[in-house]
Parts: sequence; C-alpha cells; structure tokens
Amino acid sequence: MASKLKIALIQFLGSSSKQQNITRACDLIRQAASNGARLIVLPEIWNSPYGIKYFSEYAETIPNGETIQALSKCARQTNTYLVGGSIPERDGEKLYNTSTIFDPNGKLLGKFRKIHLFDIDIPGKITFKESDALSPGQQLFTFDIDQQYRIGLAICYDLRFPLLASLYSNRHCHILLYPGAFNMTTGPAHWELLLRARALDNQMYVAGISPAHDEQADYKSWGHTTLVDPWGTIISKCEMNEEIIYGDIDLEHLNTIRKQLPYLSQQRNDVYTVIDKKEDN
Repeated sequence: MASKLKIALIQFLGSSSKQQNITRACDLIRQAASNGARLIVLPEIWNSPYGIKYFSEYAETIPNGETIQALSKCARQTNTYLVGGSIPERDGEKLYNTSTIFDPNGKLLGKFRKIHLFDIDIPGKITFKESDALSPGQQLFTFDIDQQYRIGLAICYDLRFPLLASLYSNRHCHILLYPGAFNMTTGPAHWELLLRARALDNQMYVAGISPAHDEQADYKSWGHTTLVDPWGTIISKCEMNEEIIYGDIDLEHLNTIRKQLPYLSQQRNDVYTVIDKKEDN
C-alpha cells in the first residue's frame, strides 16, 4: 500500500444562500478530487453564516437534510473520503455544531458534534456565546482509510483543549482535523500556534480548516487554513481568500519522527494518565 495520502483542505467563502453554498462547495470538492485528493475537508459552518441568530434557521436533520444528501452524492461521484466541515444540526429540540464523514461510496460513516462550545468575552474586541443556541457533543469520532490511516475529528474551540487531542493520540490517530473559524482577534494570536502545538504534542498531522475571510459577514473569520506535520512544520497554508490547499500524509515520515523522538511511549502513566471515558461507546 502507498505510504502517502493526498489531502485537500477547502477554505470556503460562504454566503447567506444555503443552496448557493452547497453548489459552490460541490464544485470545489470536484476540483480537489480532480487534483488527486483522496481525503477532502470543508470548514466549520460553511452552509450557513456563522452566528447564534442563524443556527436554527439553517439547521438540518442528519442524514435527511439537503446538505447531507448533497455531500453524500459528491463523495460518491468523486470517489473520495469527504469530511463535511460542520453544519448546524437539529436533533429534536436541540441544535449541534456537527461534522459528517462520508466514504467513497457516499455512505455516512458517522458524525462528530463539537464538544467544547465557544463562549468567550474579550472586552472591546469580541463576545460570543455559542451555548445560547447549541448543545455540546459527548463523543469522539475516528475513521480509517485503507486500514492504514486513522483520522480523528474535532471542531474549532476544541483545538484549545490538549487533553482531547491526547485522547485521539491514545486511539492511534495519524491525522487530527479541526474545521474551525477563529476570528480576527484570536486567529492572528493563537490559530497557528495551537495547530503546531497539537501536532507536536501528539506527533501527528494536524489540519485547521477555516472559512475564508468575508469583510461583510457578521462574524469575520481569520482564514489561514493550515496543515502541520508531526514535527510541527507547516507544510501547506493559505491566507484569507477562498482557496484549496493540498498536502501529503506520509506515514513513513510520521513513524520516523516517533522513532527518533519517542516521547509518546515515554509518558509516565504510573504518575499521570488521561482516561478515555467514551472509549467503549
């Protein structure tokens, strides 16, 4: 089997029209597939404007919503693994920030609901309380490609919680994906730093997949979609505009780093440990 997996990260510029967003996203997915990507990832909340007042209006049930049906079709038509960034999900009376994952047959492999909700208050800069509209997820999610690459999912604010990434490391992930929309305050200060830190902490590939910056939007994303290798080196990134970036997930490179600097196996589990409370679920 090949020891490299080509990944495409789509920094998507959305609009207030869900249908236009779906159509444009599918065009970009086909473009990424035509350039050889086997794993394609969209950003956080791409089919809707990002904001508390929009989540209920744009929310869909899974798997029957129009966005999910379109993504399933795109995965099947392009013969790719597709991570649908995230969308607002409606489940009964609750709303979630949810990522969906599809195999090359268009089968929904599962979903990940954002675990840590974005509640912050930086006076004079940004106040946002995601928990006013959304409920938190309770489960981790991983999937495998070619019985060789293991991918873990988290969303945006989850990036700030290193123990969550450690749980994915304990589940033997090689890649950790963070669809995320950091803003113009936290993005310049923390986005790249956190992505590189999570990659170094766990000696895995880490990707942050952002919406493109839209100066007219209520919530202005920082952009700067980035792919980091297990050494903490940035191997691909873009700026603020809509763009697709590419990179190779190289297991030989990952394993060499883990062998040369084997600190994952040197952890003192007799002194400290991270317990995965959801491992059997």
